[in-house]
Amino acid sequence: MNRFDASLSAPPSSAHSRAAELVCAGLVAWPFLSPLVGGPSINVWQQLMSWGCVAGLLAMAPSAFPLRGLRAGLAVMAVFVMLSAALDRGTTLLLPTLGALAGIATAACLGAGVAQHRGSLVRTLAAGLLVAGLLSALLGLLQYYGLAEFLGSLTSSPTSGRGWGNLRQPNQFATLISLALVAALWWHATSRFPRTRWRFVPFSVLLVAALVASGSRTGFLQLLLIAIGAAAMAWRERRRAPRHAGSADFRLPAPALLLAAIPLYVALHWLLPYLASGGDVGHAVASGTGMLHRLQPTVVTTDSRIVLWQNVSSLIAQRPFTGWGWGELSFAHFATLYNGPRFPVILDNAHNLPLHLAVELGIPAALLICGGFLWMVTAAKPWRERDPLRLMAWGLLGVILLHSLLEYPLWYGPFQLVFGLCLGILWPASPTRPQANGRKIAAFAAAAWIAVIGYAAWDYTRISQIYLPREARLPAYRDDTLAKLQGSWLFSRQVDFAELTLTAVTPANAAQMHALAARVVHFSPEPRVIVKLIESAELVGRDAEAHMWAQRFRAAFPNEFARWLEDRPDDAPEL
Repeated sequence: MNRFDASLSAPPSSAHSRAAELVCAGLVAWPFLSPLVGGPSINVWQQLMSWGCVAGLLAMAPSAFPLRGLRAGLAVMAVFVMLSAALDRGTTLLLPTLGALAGIATAACLGAGVAQHRGSLVRTLAAGLLVAGLLSALLGLLQYYGLAEFLGSLTSSPTSGRGWGNLRQPNQFATLISLALVAALWWHATSRFPRTRWRFVPFSVLLVAALVASGSRTGFLQLLLIAIGAAAMAWRERRRAPRHAGSADFRLPAPALLLAAIPLYVALHWLLPYLASGGDVGHAVASGTGMLHRLQPTVVTTDSRIVLWQNVSSLIAQRPFTGWGWGELSFAHFATLYNGPRFPVILDNAHNLPLHLAVELGIPAALLICGGFLWMVTAAKPWRERDPLRLMAWGLLGVILLHSLLEYPLWYGPFQLVFGLCLGILWPASPTRPQANGRKIAAFAAAAWIAVIGYAAWDYTRISQIYLPREARLPAYRDDTLAKLQGSWLFSRQVDFAELTLTAVTPANAAQMHALAARVVHFSPEPRVIVKLIESAELVGRDAEAHMWAQRFRAAFPNEFARWLEDRPDDAPEL
C-alpha cells in the first residue's frame, strides 16, 4: 500500500481544529477508560474498543508508512504465527493474533504520521495518555478506599486496599500511570508557561499515589526507571547550559525534584494504609498489602513467578526449535510432569515476552524477533536523543517493554495502540512526495477496520448469549441457543467450551465428546474440561489415555482431583 498520509489537502484550520484534537485525544484515552466488559473472555470488548479507536484516529489524523525494517519485523512475526498454525498448532488463535498485529501496524502508521507532521498530533498523544492516567488515578484511589461503589457499572470494585481503575489488573493499571508520568514530563519539557509547568507537581503526586494504591512491584520499577532516567537527562541538560541560565530555560524539572518521586512513593506507601485504617498505625502496618511489603525476602522466596519461569524453561528445553505452537502454553504446562515445583494455576503466558516467544514459536523465532528489535533500538541510539517527541516515545516504549519482561501487556488493546504509535514515531519511513489519494486510502482502511470490528462485535455478542441466564439472553437466542452459535470464525473456542461444559458424557455421545474435549483442553485445560476428557476416553475404551490424563490432572490440580475421586464410583483409575 502506498503512503497514505499525504499532506492533508484540507486547510490546517479544519484539519487541526481544537475539536478534532479533543476527539483524537479521547480516542487515545478511551481504551484505558472503557468500562465495557462481558462474555466469556473479559478482554474482548477492550480489544475491540482499542481497534475502533485506531480506526477513528486513522480517519482523522495523518498517517505514513513506518520504516521498512519495522514493517519487515511485524511481517516476520505474522509469518511465524501462520507457520505455527500450518503445523496444526495454535490455529484457534491465528485470526485474533493477526488482527492484533494488524492493529499494531496501523497504529505504527499513525505514529509515523505524528513524527512527520508534529504540531497538534503530538499534543493529542500526550493529552490522551495524561487524561487517561489522571482519571484512572482518581478512580484507583477511590477503589483503594472502597469509595467507588457509587459509580456502579462504570467501573469494577476490587477489594479495599487495592486500585486498578478500569483495567482490572494492578500491573496494567500501574503501567498506565507510568505512561501518564512520561506524558506529564513531555508537557513540562515543551511548555513555556509557568502555570502549565507547575501543574506537573500536583499531577505527579496524584500519579505516584495511584502507583502506591496499585501495590504493583512492576509499577515501582517503572517509577525508578522514569525518575532516574529523567533526572539523568535533567542533570545533563543543566551541565551543558550557560551559567546564566534560569529555571525557565530548562525543559525538565530539577533532578532533585524528579528523584523526590522515590521517597514520595515510600512515604505514601505508609500514609495511604494509615488513612485507610482511620489512623490505626498497628492495623496499617499489619495489613501488609503494599508493594514494599511484597519485596521482603520472605515474600520473594515464595513468589510463584520464579517457579513459572522454571517451568517455561523446562518446556523450551523439550521443544527448542519449533516450540509448542502459538497459544499452546497452557496445554503444554498441563500436559507436562515436572521434576521440580510446579506453577499452581493455568499458565497461558510466560510472563516474559522473549520466553513466551521461545516456548510457543521456538528459540530461532524468538532470537530473530527479539534480536532484530534489539538491533533496531541499538542502531537508533536512544541515549543520544534530544528531541522531546522521540524522548517521550522512548519513555513510553521503555515502560511497556519493562512490563513485558514481567507480564504480557501487549496482549491487550490499549497497550498495543500505544506500542504501535511509539514504533511509528521512532522509526518512520523517510518522507517522499505526497500521494494525491492518500486520504482516500486512509478512509478506506478506516472503513475496513470498522467493518471488521462490527462483525467481531456482533459475533461476540452472539456467542456470549450461551454464557448468560436464559432470561438475560437476546430473544432470538433464548431457545436452542447452542445450536444457533455454531460456525463462529473468531470465537469457536468459546462455543466449543460452552458445548463441552453443558453436555453430559454418555456412552452414546462418548466418541463425539472425546473429540470435543481433546480440542477444548488446548483452549482451557481446567478441571471440568479434563474430567470430561478422562471420562469420555474411558467410555470409548482408551484406558491408557485416560490414565495418562488422570496423572496430569492429579499433578496440575491436586485438590480438584481429590474431589473428583470422591464423587466417582469404585472404578476410578488407579494411579
